Amino acid sequence: MNKSRAFLKLALILGLWSLLFPLFTNAQTSYQPAPANLEARRWFQDAKFGMFIHWGVYSVLGDGEWVMNNRKLTVAEYEKLPTFFNPTEYDPAEWVALAKAAGMKYITITSKHHDGFAMFATHQSDWNIVDRTPYHKDVLKMLAEECHKQGIKLFFYHSQLDWHNTDYFPRGATGHTTGRPERGDWNRYLDYMDNQLRELLTGYGEIGGIWFDGMWDKPDADWRLGRTYRLIHELQPQALIGSNHHHAPFPGEDFQMFEKDLPGRNTAGFNQTSISDLPLETCETMNDAWGFNIGDSHYKSTQQLIQYLVRAAGNNANFLLNVGPMPNGKIQPEFVSRLKEMGAWMGRYGESIYGTRGGPVEPRLWGVTTQRDNKVYVHILDWQDASLLLPKLPTPVKSAHFLKDGSKAEFVENEDGVLVRIPASARDTYDTIVVLEL
Repeated sequence: MNKSRAFLKLALILGLWSLLFPLFTNAQTSYQPAPANLEARRWFQDAKFGMFIHWGVYSVLGDGEWVMNNRKLTVAEYEKLPTFFNPTEYDPAEWVALAKAAGMKYITITSKHHDGFAMFATHQSDWNIVDRTPYHKDVLKMLAEECHKQGIKLFFYHSQLDWHNTDYFPRGATGHTTGRPERGDWNRYLDYMDNQLRELLTGYGEIGGIWFDGMWDKPDADWRLGRTYRLIHELQPQALIGSNHHHAPFPGEDFQMFEKDLPGRNTAGFNQTSISDLPLETCETMNDAWGFNIGDSHYKSTQQLIQYLVRAAGNNANFLLNVGPMPNGKIQPEFVSRLKEMGAWMGRYGESIYGTRGGPVEPRLWGVTTQRDNKVYVHILDWQDASLLLPKLPTPVKSAHFLKDGSKAEFVENEDGVLVRIPASARDTYDTIVVLEL
């Protein structure tokens, strides 16, 4: 995580939000999700694993997606970047195939990040990939077509914050060194954003949803959420809306997200601890960066990533795992190898993740439980002893076996709970999974 970004967001989140919350009551208060939306929510909860993609002209500088703000670049300076962005090695079929090989069910990609640069053929301005880069192609259109072909749902990340647009005024907490005039029309900016969303919702086929970010930059602004959310739900009723504002969901939102944290936790300093009844998602990076960062080699191991995925599922949440492609359009080999290793694990043990919900035992330091129908999957991630005592379950255990090889698991059940024996031969490097049939 970029330290400047973390500090700015944390400063905005703390202290003021409870006073400003009434300003957001203009959200879609009368919203009743359509049947297609409710079905999409169930699909989303079953999917469990998605690919996050941060990609834009900022990747040219290899210093993350916040480089415009962090290096205090002006608009005039930053506008030179698109001429160097020519991703001739971009292969959307390869990207989608990689997501599928990892066991992922959906992709969420940046349609516009905080630099305001549109990665699609918008007609709202020429600040976009088709008009400003030598590539002259709509990479989102290409990716959407490939997602539909290969059966992967596509979500669009769309930043509400914009360091380039002159109508993003008054300024928020960021983007003060861009050299923009100290004037603008806030409502005209919101019209601009809604018009871009309309383009995404009408020109790219059926989409999974919109992943908003950036509202924390101006917590006291009237973001016209009701109007924007209504637009999305009217154009594509099944599309799910989520917002990375780090607070309890507002009316009209369809899922709740947690940045760099499991639901109910706040180790990153962003998230409040309340958990809604909506579908949940947590997002994380493979190293420390979201956008391509040439100097960031702090790669998480495959074991760390798999165990985070498992803990997310045990907390009843999806895991959205980020990649930051290089400016040439290729995904770093360090990312590719880890994704393929995760996919191999999911190929073996996916039944304990896909289609499950958080299990009857609350998450513990040693691991988590997931459940589907009468099967409880006990995920033992950090436990060295030969036996593990589980609390009393809602119904008696009929049988138990290890998912690794199907061998029988010995257990004793009494009024204290269920004691499961874990012989050395049954243990797994990443996750020892015991299947309890109730």
